[in-house]
Amino acid sequence: MTGLYTTLNLTMSIPVVAAALIAAWRLRGAERRRWLVGVGGSLVVMLVLTAVFDNLMISAGLVAYDDALTSGIRLGVAPIEDFAYAVAAAVFVPSVWAVLTAGSPRGAGAVNPTVSGRGDAALAGVGTQGPRDDDAVRTPERPASPGLLTTLFWSSRPVSWVNTAAPFALAYFLATGRFDLLGVIGTLFFLVPYNLAMYGINDVFDYESDMRNPRKGGVEGAVLERSRHRATLVASAVTTVPFLVYLVVVGSGVSSLWLAASAFAVIAYSAKGLRFKEIPFLDSVTSAFHFVSPAIVGWTIAGAELTGGVWGCLIAFMLWGAASQAFGAVQDVRFDREAGLKSVATVLGARAAVWFALACYAAAVVVLLAAAPWPASGAAFAILPYLATVAAYTRVTDADAERTNEGWKRFLVLNMLAGFCVTQLILWSVLVWS
Repeated sequence: MTGLYTTLNLTMSIPVVAAALIAAWRLRGAERRRWLVGVGGSLVVMLVLTAVFDNLMISAGLVAYDDALTSGIRLGVAPIEDFAYAVAAAVFVPSVWAVLTAGSPRGAGAVNPTVSGRGDAALAGVGTQGPRDDDAVRTPERPASPGLLTTLFWSSRPVSWVNTAAPFALAYFLATGRFDLLGVIGTLFFLVPYNLAMYGINDVFDYESDMRNPRKGGVEGAVLERSRHRATLVASAVTTVPFLVYLVVVGSGVSSLWLAASAFAVIAYSAKGLRFKEIPFLDSVTSAFHFVSPAIVGWTIAGAELTGGVWGCLIAFMLWGAASQAFGAVQDVRFDREAGLKSVATVLGARAAVWFALACYAAAVVVLLAAAPWPASGAAFAILPYLATVAAYTRVTDADAERTNEGWKRFLVLNMLAGFCVTQLILWSVLVWS
């Protein structure tokens, strides 16, 4: 277990670095300057406070660190690894906030820009006129189409990368107590290629619905030009297949089966002829599996056994994912119905879908407390803010379902904060169980 604290810090740095890179790429001009000032100011404050209080607590004998588990580098009596938590908080939170609240990367001329470049003004009447090509919604103010790499980047939903990479990385680390080449390659796969395939395929086959949906075009989803559809599907295949082959070769029969199930779910959710997303309740289950399956692959490829306690955590994770998908679908009820798409929300109705989401969140809490071992059961408390957020919309109707978008935006922030807390809990679990 030499360098355990260092390994924990390196694992934790994955979502932090990803958030910073996204912010650096996404932000321009005054937004980037505000982000840099926010990160810089937070870093100074957090590092100073950490240095002061860590040295005081260690000197007073309240906490102690074994040099055999660290790099051995100390600032005063505080190990250098302790400062990673301050750096993570100072960089991660401002980066996520800046990206989620950023304006259009193409300036104020486009009210709601998308990957295809169309804005809200271009959508007037789209919902009642049937399918339309990109040219049909062009305006004189429409910016030039972005390049292919930019298109693929936004189609992969960079704000959601950590939601699939972290489950794999944390499960693998929890099972092995280390982070080696296999852990790095698996994390990279579930960080970008997996999301490009999942969301890229979705954007291609949901084109008509997305064209009608004014919230599409930012962090909440891309609208691909028809001319980019084939390239997106090819890029999804080219970037995922090499990773899949590697993970099958180095993995076990069990992990390969779970990996195959994960890849199938990614395709089946959106692809024509399968369209699991249009089968009510199966849409929620499949969507949840998109985020749970990386954890299962990480756990099994490490050679760990799926015990009862592990299944308790995974089932709770599934319930959380199903609840999140159902609540996210509420805001799109009108647009999905106009496009002829079925979902758990269009079948149940907005209000019933909200109650369904609440029930799944509550069930996740119960499962964690009843079946998951401590300290993993502590993750139940991370679900409570989701319950509070969704509970505010129990009176929503189909007519005003779009107002749940505000709750969905809070949900995106909650994902980052809850993920950070659960990550810390899991890392602590490694220390406890080791």
